[in-house]
Amino acid sequence: MTGYLDRFVAGRRADRTLVVQPRMGFGRIGAMAAGLREVAALDFPVVGTITIDSYTRVGDHTTPLERLAADEELNGYPLVSHPAAATRDMLADLYGPQFPVQVRHGTALPLAVFRRLVEVGLDATEGGPVSYCLPYSRLPLADAVRAWSESCLLLAGETEHGHIESFGGCLLGQLCPPSLLVATAVLEGCFFHAHGLRHMSFSYAQGTLAAQDRGALRALRTLAAELLGDTTWHVVLYTYMGLFPRTPAGAGALIEDSARLARDAGCERLIVKTVSEAWQIPSVSENVSALRLAAAAARGPAAARSAEEDAYYEETLAEARAIVAAVLDLHADIGTALTEAFRLGLLDIPYCLHPDNRSAATCVIDERGALAWGSTGNLPLSTPTSRTAGRLSSDDLYGMLNHVAERYDSASSEPRLVPHP
Repeated sequence: MTGYLDRFVAGRRADRTLVVQPRMGFGRIGAMAAGLREVAALDFPVVGTITIDSYTRVGDHTTPLERLAADEELNGYPLVSHPAAATRDMLADLYGPQFPVQVRHGTALPLAVFRRLVEVGLDATEGGPVSYCLPYSRLPLADAVRAWSESCLLLAGETEHGHIESFGGCLLGQLCPPSLLVATAVLEGCFFHAHGLRHMSFSYAQGTLAAQDRGALRALRTLAAELLGDTTWHVVLYTYMGLFPRTPAGAGALIEDSARLARDAGCERLIVKTVSEAWQIPSVSENVSALRLAAAAARGPAAARSAEEDAYYEETLAEARAIVAAVLDLHADIGTALTEAFRLGLLDIPYCLHPDNRSAATCVIDERGALAWGSTGNLPLSTPTSRTAGRLSSDDLYGMLNHVAERYDSASSEPRLVPHP
């Protein structure tokens, strides 16, 4: 019995304190232990992270040890490659009720990762059959659904409090209207529930306009409560997942705004980026500094709701409800429903190049600075939208991708630390 993540977050919810978490991962056991130790020593609520390396994400469990033996570095921790006993020893004096640890992995075929995380005594991870397939792999969605079915059943059967955080609220979230992010997160929650899991969290990626994000996060809570009210769940916000500002001041301001958004929207947990996101894999000290920055920014009373936020809440909730209902009506088996929904275009991720995605739906940043549908394709929305005349140009797409970074950098007088691409 562990369930440390759920109990820790519930305790912080009671005293209205935001839990912050890095995305940190290092290849060597000693480096991973040192990073976790520094995070655990912070004097505000934090969750530890073991982020998996890119070889493990594609099922290569041999190359990581070869690279380490050649004195090279990895971009994460090869959980499956390192002996289970060594990882258990690393966690022995760290992992516990006051310092939960979550495995973050990014793989569409997670069974080996799930087996090993259970073997080392952990029970919290993240991802999903859609959110870790379409944006990150070329694997057929039906294969990912089968793999995630087996993996979820394993986690549910081998742990008492197995927890998965849906990544559905982050899939290409920098250019995806919030209703699709909300719908995907909740649909993945329904998938987890159907495979025996009763402890989960729902993610949402910070977008381009705070009022829209606050409304969307409220809509996510409403829909999750309607469909998954018999589970233990909470909401996780991610600091902006798109191109990051290139000045330290711009990056820092964006991190602070994500923390205030999480506080104002009542999110229980925040996944924090660092000021060096635009040009390198962050160090331990950079992760710790970002966690301190976010925790400090989140202090204070939540901002009052606005009429603009209320309007976005109603819009996002109506669209997300329609999408979820259309998908669930396709088939009694949620995995089959998900694959069929993408085949029909009832689920369609803007600018996602996966072969199983229709790519008929598009997103634009409107005159208010909000994420809006450019075209809705075959999405089951009552008012189809077509704001774009023909195809977007590469300049249009480039401008949207850089919208947030440019806005925050332009407010800073500091020089950029990397050249503009």
